[in-house]
Amino acid sequence: MNTVEKIKDAVGIEGNVKEFITPMVNYTCVNITLGGAGYPINLYHQQYLNFVEGLGTELSGTLGMINGVIDAVSDVAMGIITDRTRSKYGKHRIYVILGAIPFFIAYIMKWCSFGISAGGNTGAIFAYYLVTAILYSTAYTVMSVPHVAMLPTIEPHYFKRTQYKLVEYAFNSVGQVSSFLFMGLVLGGTNMQNPSPADRQKYMFCGIILALWFVWSPVVNFFKCKEPSSLGEHYEPFDAHYFFREYALVFKNRAFRQYFFIALFNSFRSSFYQYADQYFMISIADKYSHFNTLNAVAGVAEFMGSPANYFLNRYFGKRISGTLFTPIMVAGLAIYAFIGQKTPTAFIYIAAILYNFGFSGPGFAVETIQPDITDVDELITGRRREGTISTFRSFVSKTVNSFMTGILGFTLKFFGYKVKMPAPAQQSAKTIFGIRLIFTYLPLLFGVLTWILVNRFKMTKHDHETIQRVIKEKHETGTAEITPEEKARLEQISGVKWSDMWIGSYTPVTAAPDTI
Repeated sequence: MNTVEKIKDAVGIEGNVKEFITPMVNYTCVNITLGGAGYPINLYHQQYLNFVEGLGTELSGTLGMINGVIDAVSDVAMGIITDRTRSKYGKHRIYVILGAIPFFIAYIMKWCSFGISAGGNTGAIFAYYLVTAILYSTAYTVMSVPHVAMLPTIEPHYFKRTQYKLVEYAFNSVGQVSSFLFMGLVLGGTNMQNPSPADRQKYMFCGIILALWFVWSPVVNFFKCKEPSSLGEHYEPFDAHYFFREYALVFKNRAFRQYFFIALFNSFRSSFYQYADQYFMISIADKYSHFNTLNAVAGVAEFMGSPANYFLNRYFGKRISGTLFTPIMVAGLAIYAFIGQKTPTAFIYIAAILYNFGFSGPGFAVETIQPDITDVDELITGRRREGTISTFRSFVSKTVNSFMTGILGFTLKFFGYKVKMPAPAQQSAKTIFGIRLIFTYLPLLFGVLTWILVNRFKMTKHDHETIQRVIKEKHETGTAEITPEEKARLEQISGVKWSDMWIGSYTPVTAAPDTI
C-alpha cells in the first residue's frame, strides 16, 4: 500500500477521492451560511443592541426571549412540513433555496435600523429589532431544519455520516472565519474600542456585505445536492391528535432522550457563555481591546479539535470525543473563574484555548449522534421522521434558551449592570458576581452535567449496523432475524420492548405506492 492509499485508509476515503468527497461538498457547502451567519451575531449583536442602539439588557433579553419562543415553534412546524412534503426535488432541499431571499433581507436589517434608533424612541427600536429577529430566525429555520433532516436520507452509512459532519465543520469554519475576519477588521481589528452609537455605519456596512456573502451557498446546495424524490410518499391526515402523537413517540425513544439531554445541557453551557463574554471582557477582565484577537485564537483552537474528534470517532465511537474533550473545556472555564483586571493577559488566552478546544468534543458528539437517532426511531415506528426527530430537541432547547435569554437580561439588570458606564471600576461587586455567575459558574455546572450524560450514551457502531440490518430485512420480508442477545441490546438502546416496536411485529410486504 503506497502513501496515498495509507492516507486514504486512515481518513476513511473509499475509491476515487473526488467522487467520494463531491456529494459531501454539495450537501455541506450551505454550512458556509448556516454555520457562519450566526457567528458575527453571537460575537457582536448583543453589544450592538446595548451599546450602539441603546437597548437595556432587560429589553435585549426580552427581545431574545420572545423571538426564541416563536423560533422554537417555527422549528416544530418546519419539521412537520418537511416530513410531509411531496416534491420531485425530495422532502428537504427545496426549502433551503426558498429561505435564502428572506434570510438575505433579514441579515441586513439585523445591523441597520434605517434611522429608527437615531430617534431615541426605545419602544420603536425594540419593535423594529423584534420584527427583524423573527424574520431572520424564521428564514434560517426554513433553510436549516430541512438541511439537517436531509442527512439520514441521503447517507445511510454510520461512519460516512461522521465524514459528512467533518466536511460540514470545515464549511462552518469557512463561514465563521471569513465573516469574523471581515467584521472584526471593520470594527477595529486588534485594537477594539468599546462600542458606541458612532459605530452605526460600520455595523450597517458589515451587514450588507455579509448578507451578500451568505446568500450564494443555499443556491449551490439546491442545484448540486442529490436527494430522492418524495412524490410517492403517503401521509396520515394532519390534526391535533396526529401532532401530539408524533412528538410523544419521539420521546418514547431512550436513545433520543439521552441525546436530547446531552444536547440541551451543552446548549445551556454555550448560551450562558456566549451571552456574557462581552460583559466579562469589558467589565471584569478590562481587556475588550483583545476581543477580536481572542476570538480568532478561540476559533483556531476549536477548529484544531476537529481532526482529533474525527479520528476518535472513526476508531472509538461517537461519544468518545465528548468523554475526553469536555474536561478540557471545564478546565478553561475554571481558569476564567479566577481572572480579574490585574490578571496577566496570557491567562485569558490560555482559558480561551482550553475552553474552545474542549467544547469541540461534546459539540461533535451531539452532531454526529443525531442522524443515528432517526434509525432507532424507525425501529419503533417503522417510519422515517427526520424532520420530527431533528426539531423536537431544538423546539425544547430553543424554548428553554429563549426564556433563559430573557432571564439573563433581567439578571444583569438585577445585579445592577450599567450599559452606559463601560469603565470596569464603575461596576459594583454585586454586578461583577452576577457576570461571573452567568459567564463561568453556570457554564461549569452544565459542562459537568454534559460530560456525565455523554458517558451514559451507549449506542455503538456495531449496534447501528444491527439496527440498519434488521430494518432492511423487515422492509424486504416483513420480519427480521435476530439473536436473543441482539434483541436485548436493541431493547436497551430504544427503551421499548421488542414486541411493542414496529420491528418486532410481522408486517406483510406490499407493493410501493404509485407516484402522485
